[in-house]
Amino acid sequence: MFNTISIVGLGYIGLPTAALFASRKLRVIGVDVSPHVVDIINCGDIHIVEPELDILVHAAVGAGYLRATTCVEPADAFIIAVPTPLTSENRPDLSCIESAAKAIAPVLKKGNLVILESTSPVGTTEMMEDWLAAIRPDLSFPHQVGDAADIRIAHCPERVLPGRIVHELVVNDRVIGGLTRRCSEAAAALYKLFVQGNCVVTDVRTAEMCKLAENSFRDVNIAFANELSMICDQEGIDVWELIRLANRHPRVEILQPSCGVGGHCIAVDPWFIVERSPEDAKLIRAARNVNDTKSDWVIRKVEQAIVEISKSDVAIADICVACLGTTYKADVDDLRESPALKITTSLAKRHAGKVIAVEPNLRAWPDDMEGGPATLVALDEAIAQAHVLVLLVDHAEFKNVKPELSSRQTLIDTRGIWKRTK
Repeated sequence: MFNTISIVGLGYIGLPTAALFASRKLRVIGVDVSPHVVDIINCGDIHIVEPELDILVHAAVGAGYLRATTCVEPADAFIIAVPTPLTSENRPDLSCIESAAKAIAPVLKKGNLVILESTSPVGTTEMMEDWLAAIRPDLSFPHQVGDAADIRIAHCPERVLPGRIVHELVVNDRVIGGLTRRCSEAAAALYKLFVQGNCVVTDVRTAEMCKLAENSFRDVNIAFANELSMICDQEGIDVWELIRLANRHPRVEILQPSCGVGGHCIAVDPWFIVERSPEDAKLIRAARNVNDTKSDWVIRKVEQAIVEISKSDVAIADICVACLGTTYKADVDDLRESPALKITTSLAKRHAGKVIAVEPNLRAWPDDMEGGPATLVALDEAIAQAHVLVLLVDHAEFKNVKPELSSRQTLIDTRGIWKRTK
């Protein structure tokens, strides 16, 4: 029986999950290390942009079913949804998971369920169990007594699309891997309180690998498109026309090229596999390298365009570059691992002239970016000022515009939605 649920980590996954449980009139305690985030939520507001979420949170807080705090409190079930970033060497940083586990350990009681929802390398859930058991020797855990354990532990990765998180948390199937059968059943029973999709039970390591495999599959397919775009550019071929024709084959479906891959899933998760199996994950590593270096290729294209423009008696210091889009994908405000942001930041540092940016999903740069890499301007202002326009993200606002560019302007369109520059 789950009367009180604690969600540790109130970000893009934790907060929507907390709001959905609360919408079922369950008591939810949201825990976050940021007092600012806690204060915003307790006012019935949200700190991220996500459709439907503001309404859910406002209603849940107003009705008294959702409360946020910086301190862990006792509950019947704990869901850990904290970040799992990469180190500078592309190794998984599990410090947030470890901190969360050690934070909940003192308040655990017999019968509690602990679910790790953070995307994790294979073996992390078992590692979390060890951290909990070391702090609470008075309780029994699955690795000690199996189904008779006092604490039940499982892993259940999310698989949602930003911009549709609330909807997909409800309708998508969930893969649930418990450390024992009883652990799996308990976790499935918890998620079924709001999940309409199937709760598919497997073992814990398969559940951990499932999310990594899904995102690595996508990364490999994107890498093919990105590599193809660079080859076509060298050969003077319109890559979008090529893909349109190739996809007429009944068994071919090439994805669309981009300026790279971002977000906290596809750009990160494949490295978890590479780190565990460095000798065998050859294709996965190669795809990651292709997608990581695509942004460097775009930067070189911009720098080549600047040099060409400077040959027409325009000083390099007078050349304006406009970066269109800085988020990691279209129509979201999420800057995590964004290749477009990387490109904008790099150009702002390297170019002697002016670099401006257009990002319709941001009113201003986040506070932790100290003013951001470039001045944010409106799209029409960027089109009027820029010598080089670099279209990086296919936001709806850009798709709905067919700009009249002068012969003196160069367009580098990494998404193929305006005219194509070779």
